[in-house]
Amino acid sequence: MESNWKAVCQLADIPRLGSRIVKRAGDDDIALFRTETDAVFALTDRCPHKGGPLSQGIVVGEAVVCPLHGWQIGFADGKACAPDEGCTGKHPVWVEEGVIWLAVG
Repeated sequence: MESNWKAVCQLADIPRLGSRIVKRAGDDDIALFRTETDAVFALTDRCPHKGGPLSQGIVVGEAVVCPLHGWQIGFADGKACAPDEGCTGKHPVWVEEGVIWLAVG
């Protein structure tokens, strides 16, 4: 499947240690996360444990803690941190001149 890049928001639109949701019709939403060092990551907004909204979780380093049961999901690969097991989707994202771009399609 071919990917196209879409500008979804400004880096300044996401507070440090915060998130923003990108809605997708007919599919799970994508959560964009901004770390304390301004790195940006995109994960499917669904915890692999019980489907909790990761966008409502707490950003800790380069992971998010699910608000439902405390699972930590790594931004680098979307995998649950041990001892938990499971994975959510990771989506290509990059920042250029303060604009966040997301691969879609």
